[in-house]
Amino acid sequence: MSPSITRSVWSFWTKPFRAHRQTIWLSEKHHLLAWILSLETARKHYPETALITDDEGAQMLVDGLGLQFDAVSTELNALHDQDPDWWVLGKLWAYRSQSHPFIHVDSDVFLWKALPPDLATAPVLTQNPEYFVFGEHDATCWWYRPEIFDQRVRQTGGWLPDEWHAYLVQRSNRAYCCGIFGGTQVDFIRHYADLALQIATHPRNQAAFEHMDNKPGDCLLIEQYFLAACVNYHRQHPNTPFPGVAMECLFATPESAFSEEQPQQLGYTHLIGNAKHDVAIAHRLEQRVARDYPEQYERCLQYVAHLD
Repeated sequence: MSPSITRSVWSFWTKPFRAHRQTIWLSEKHHLLAWILSLETARKHYPETALITDDEGAQMLVDGLGLQFDAVSTELNALHDQDPDWWVLGKLWAYRSQSHPFIHVDSDVFLWKALPPDLATAPVLTQNPEYFVFGEHDATCWWYRPEIFDQRVRQTGGWLPDEWHAYLVQRSNRAYCCGIFGGTQVDFIRHYADLALQIATHPRNQAAFEHMDNKPGDCLLIEQYFLAACVNYHRQHPNTPFPGVAMECLFATPESAFSEEQPQQLGYTHLIGNAKHDVAIAHRLEQRVARDYPEQYERCLQYVAHLD
């Protein structure tokens, strides 16, 4: 029987946050309130908490905001010289650094309830599958363009893993949303994350990346599409180190993930995309933190006032 997850992990690479991702929130106050709520809701179910960040992130979240993690690592200092457009590197690094079953939680995700038992013991878990029309990105979404990414890397003599090539030749159109991500088969997760990091940082790929015009979308391609490629490859090839690796999703479809009924039943909230700028949602977020975590709320207000 697989062990059940008890460890919850967050990551925060400040370089892309300072460069351009800070503006995705209505305000810095609401960004920090989300951190409080994400940590405090998840720790009730997965009490071994860890933060993977850099020096500036630790100063902000731990020293400034006062968040209490069981373990704090500043190993993302190693990303200091990396392009901040590849904002996903911090998450991938955190995935790769895990040695025990875990769930990585985005700071805009709130776990009001524990995950269902089949998910908490799954080899690999994510929020939900995502689909697009292969080769027709204008018809569905702007972020999954694997054929364009592949062509540009090939044209400049770049490098991509076997898992990528096998998935692309099938014209596969599935990815996985990683609002939550983790599992019990940590060796596979480390393998996937290491290859994904190599895609973004490989010296032979940098010439192609100089001409990329969709890096925010390509981040999701490297994290979420390539995750599906890895699962698919090792599930189909019996001679790999990870034969038959299995994936479980909290939601069976994208539609169910962003409906009203099922997330409420499962006790799961993900403030994805423009929800972070919604004034009504921001107000409810502030009310919830002020009511349930008044000390953390006051600490947040004091910290934000100090920033001004």
